[in-house]
Amino acid sequence: MRNIFCLFVSATAVLSALQQTAQAQRVDPEDLEFEVGVATIPNRATYDKLSYKGFDIGRDPYLANLQYVKFIIENTGTDQAKFYFMNTKNYRAHPPYMRMVGVSNRGVVRGALTFLPHLETPSGGAGLYVFDFQPNDSYTFEQIKIIRDTLLAKMPLLKGNVAFHPLPGNMARYRSEKKEYDASDVAVYLDDQLYAKIAFLPLNAAESYGLLRVMDNETRPSPRDIVICKTLPNQMPRVAGVISAVRQTPLSHVNLRAVQDKVPNAYVRGALERKEISSFVGKLVHYKVTPRGYTIRAATKAEVDKHFASLRPAQPQTPVRDLSAKKIRPLAEIKFENSTSFGVKTANLATLGQFGFPTGLVPAGHGVPFYFYDEFMKHNGFYKVVDALLGSPQFKNADRDSQQQQLADLRSQIEQGTMPEWMTEALTRVQKVFPAGASIRCRSSTNNEDLPGFSGAGLYDSFTHRPAEGDLSKSIKQVFASLWNYRAYEEREFYRIDHRRTAMGVLLQLNTKGERANGVAVTDDVLYDTVGNYYINTQAGEDLVTNPGASSSPEEVLLGWWERDGHEIVRRSTQIEDDEQLLSDAHLAEMRKYLARIHGRFLKLYGKGEDDPFAMEVEFKVTKDGKLLIKQARPWVF
Repeated sequence: MRNIFCLFVSATAVLSALQQTAQAQRVDPEDLEFEVGVATIPNRATYDKLSYKGFDIGRDPYLANLQYVKFIIENTGTDQAKFYFMNTKNYRAHPPYMRMVGVSNRGVVRGALTFLPHLETPSGGAGLYVFDFQPNDSYTFEQIKIIRDTLLAKMPLLKGNVAFHPLPGNMARYRSEKKEYDASDVAVYLDDQLYAKIAFLPLNAAESYGLLRVMDNETRPSPRDIVICKTLPNQMPRVAGVISAVRQTPLSHVNLRAVQDKVPNAYVRGALERKEISSFVGKLVHYKVTPRGYTIRAATKAEVDKHFASLRPAQPQTPVRDLSAKKIRPLAEIKFENSTSFGVKTANLATLGQFGFPTGLVPAGHGVPFYFYDEFMKHNGFYKVVDALLGSPQFKNADRDSQQQQLADLRSQIEQGTMPEWMTEALTRVQKVFPAGASIRCRSSTNNEDLPGFSGAGLYDSFTHRPAEGDLSKSIKQVFASLWNYRAYEEREFYRIDHRRTAMGVLLQLNTKGERANGVAVTDDVLYDTVGNYYINTQAGEDLVTNPGASSSPEEVLLGWWERDGHEIVRRSTQIEDDEQLLSDAHLAEMRKYLARIHGRFLKLYGKGEDDPFAMEVEFKVTKDGKLLIKQARPWVF
């Protein structure tokens, strides 16, 4: 019985093999229906329609989440050559496709053409196409050159924009023939160049209209300007869009502001040398940034006016201001839901301290509620001053310089105001809780920042109160006054937020000095769009990630969610030796554990599902004794 069964299985296997090797009737490339494939790709739109990007990649894991089109070349280098671009959106495996169109396996080249939008092209632009083959295939230099030339003939837009990508099976032969590649016009892309030759980064994908201007130290841009930054400014006012000629990170104040304002922002290497940009300087333009590139075209004033009219909310917005909490509280007594009384910055840090982390990871502190700000303003009659200012034609109709000066005068009045006796006593009591002679960091914490969909990054100011300055009220009043910074006023005005209902709380913490490094981590890769990684920026010493010096760049790390995935240093800091790391392997292992817990716990607190776009932005530092310290956590604005 067993022998009969074995014979049956063998016969079935042979029949199946015969069926699989049987070819369909031959279909030439020129006769293909588009749903199956094409013989040529005349433009980018055709490539997009044929391409696939996702995770259904079968035995090609290196293509995961990349945009690619597979191809087949029959009789390569002969007069009988046939070139098939597969409709990869519909067909992702070579063998069944070949059977379907009647192509045999003998002498056939099977490859993929992948688009890498961030990378520099051989011609110096951005948006590199790379071609490769089956992982174990190996071709000579002469064969690669013939295939490259065939690709150029079938897809002209590849000229100056394509490179050969050797996979493991071709690496040994490539190394042995490297001199021939170096002496030719055949460009080569190696995997270790993924982050080294970046010519374009879409920091914030969006579109806008405005006047294209070059921004320098003397430029005062308006909300209707699209600015080209030759260096990154310390603070970015509201603008309509940003093009930077120096590489940014998604955690710089420039980009956090762009994300918050929903305006396009991109790094473009050599931006001012590119005709498609420089030819529009001083003109009204439409500027669009997508994950795969940017476009700039001329725009009319009518288009610009219509765009800005559509951006502002139709109705006024009133931030939630709960004045029921009337006492300064230690962070251990403040809950996540108390953000409407103390501000999101204070409430989120307090919540972090309740996640069961090791002692000292999240610093202790105290929260000054909105009630103190409200009582201070009423005690000095400052609400009446605010009403008179905002309602004055001399303010409403003034230019930006005049408005800035009038708000500066208001801040000066607030800083000179007096506090009720009970408030001074409360601040004196909490000041005595801190070690004698210690400096206290007074951090702004309002009811219109650090919110899902609105970060408010860089709008308000924090101050360090030093022992020689005496009573803590001096620095508290400075924080209160920062509610009336011009950049904060301008942002609230644009979003029609009720200025009177905005309130300032203060987060009090022991000020630390001499840290080895400080950084920001996001619990998703918000820049390179890889899957399964945390994105981390770290700067040496006290040079801030969000506001770095002109000549410094941070250490960029992609940290795998799982220990088995390890980490990759995308870019090393310019402030240390080339082979050093700001975050040690031990620090990264700690960060992996902490970030996972922060993401999961806040995901639930914010009522998000696993499939919702959600990430937390976490500020941290490495103290002078090498310990990690978490300073802040807020939702990343998608």
